[in-house]
Amino acid sequence: MIRNRHIKLAAYLVGTGMHVASWRHPHAQADSSIDIDYYKRLAVLAERGKFDMVFIADSLAINEESHPNILNRFEPITLITALAGATSTIGVVATASTSYAEPFNLARQFLSVDHISKGRAGWNVVTTRDLSGNTALNFGREEHYDHTFRYQRAEEFVDVVKGLWDSWEDDAFVRDKESGRFFDRNKLHRLNHKGRFFSVQGPLNIGRSRQGHPVLVQAGSSASGQNLAARTAEVIFSIKYNIEDAKAFYRSLKEKAAAFGRSPEDVRILQGISPIIGETEEAARATQKLLESLITEETGLRFLADYFKGVDFRHATLETRAADLGLDRLPETKADYKKHQPVIARENPTLRELYSLLTGSFSDDSLVGPPEKIADTLERWFTERAADGFMIMAPLLPDGLADFVNHVVPILQRKGLFRTDYDSDTLRGHLGLPIPPHRLTLSENKHHVEKTLTSRHRW
Repeated sequence: MIRNRHIKLAAYLVGTGMHVASWRHPHAQADSSIDIDYYKRLAVLAERGKFDMVFIADSLAINEESHPNILNRFEPITLITALAGATSTIGVVATASTSYAEPFNLARQFLSVDHISKGRAGWNVVTTRDLSGNTALNFGREEHYDHTFRYQRAEEFVDVVKGLWDSWEDDAFVRDKESGRFFDRNKLHRLNHKGRFFSVQGPLNIGRSRQGHPVLVQAGSSASGQNLAARTAEVIFSIKYNIEDAKAFYRSLKEKAAAFGRSPEDVRILQGISPIIGETEEAARATQKLLESLITEETGLRFLADYFKGVDFRHATLETRAADLGLDRLPETKADYKKHQPVIARENPTLRELYSLLTGSFSDDSLVGPPEKIADTLERWFTERAADGFMIMAPLLPDGLADFVNHVVPILQRKGLFRTDYDSDTLRGHLGLPIPPHRLTLSENKHHVEKTLTSRHRW
């Protein structure tokens, strides 16, 4: 039995919501992605719902076809620092790239937020997908790193960050005013890392936090991404569109974690969902139809023509079915088409619905309806080991999150599937994860670990 076996919940916060046309909804605050008070209210709402964490995604480049909520928005680490100050208990997780940063800077930033939040911070590790086609150009490069290179770099990057987080043992700072000794020199450790991608001496100029390290989150779906997640991540974020695929992913990741010598109980797998909740089935469907109606022909078809390069959309409308253009059986296209193709083939969505699917705001029938239906769906996925919890990616904010907190959470609590109050004040405590031991605490391991950190990545 997994420790603290209750559903884990994360709130995905992105402006007016995941749906690409959410900013046009009558209830939406169109400029919310750049309003800190709005984000604070969302975080407080999620905390009232006893969520484990709020989650901020990121991208490092945009173009004219980008989702409106990412065209003008905050930098994630800065944002979660502000959210930590507006809340008292909920975890705060930000995305940061291993392809466009340096380990020392990120190690320092996230551990600083972990101290500021008193042990509630997490890092969503990404290697960055170049969806806009111009990410590298923002960082003095001509080309984006290829997939294999990105993940090789990420493996070393994460190891270096974790090593830097252990620059100081937990009791290194003695602060003895009488003797004048501020710290114990024997409990300060330079990393002295020299690898394929990075050379980092250390030490980091900030000590371990109440939860030891920030929680590591990862969402890789490729083989390389899954290996990185299984070896390093403590929370793994996935999106599967049916329970059988989710169960297979769950088993596979837990087995991979065990193969790396980790306890599967120390890995939490969250499935991303975009529920649309109404008092009745009809009310939920009406909300869904309203959101879909707000997608303009020009915006939708232009995006799809860019996504499915080579397909002729000149005579299509947003009510055209995907199969009519052969979009259910393309030999190859964007890298993430493979994960969407089974859904496209099974559902044969309209182009309007397909646009929602590709932009991350698609909800299947089991997640559209009254609160009882949503709760029953989550219960089944949880009890059948398709997920340890869920990332709530509301199509419309704040309405979708408020509906979930006010109507679905109480049902989950009555079922005994979710906490009625926090029993911890750190993110690790919420998730039932152990505090990572300092890797140099045991004297007999010191030489071995330092040697391993220095030589592991000399490929």
